[in-house]
Amino acid sequence: MTNAPAGWYTDPSSPGYEHWWDGTQYTTSRPVAQQPQYQQPQYQQPQQVVAYVPVRLAGVSPKSRTVASLLSFFLGGFGVDRFYLGNIGMGVAKLLLGWLTFGIWPLIDFIIVVAGAAHDGEGLAVTEWN
Repeated sequence: MTNAPAGWYTDPSSPGYEHWWDGTQYTTSRPVAQQPQYQQPQYQQPQQVVAYVPVRLAGVSPKSRTVASLLSFFLGGFGVDRFYLGNIGMGVAKLLLGWLTFGIWPLIDFIIVVAGAAHDGEGLAVTEWN
């Protein structure tokens, strides 16, 4: 090691120590600083917050069948049940022309809602009794 510049070097005859090479010989020695052993970080899965979300079937309206039935029974002659369900055009028609059917149209709409065959303005079935 005669050509090496001065500095700390590991001497092959005494591993685990560094020795100061002054350019001609080893003079001082010190223990090799142990490099910290890094471990792979232990990642934990984040805790999932579970919230209660009511489950709706695809194609089921959020409108209540109970409310639609009550509106149809008590205010069906004025088309209020159709307005509630989002069928605005049919609600206006029922309001203006429902009296011409002598109560048949409101009765049929009530039966349709109670039977679960009614649909809201988006075409989704009104089936839940909530």
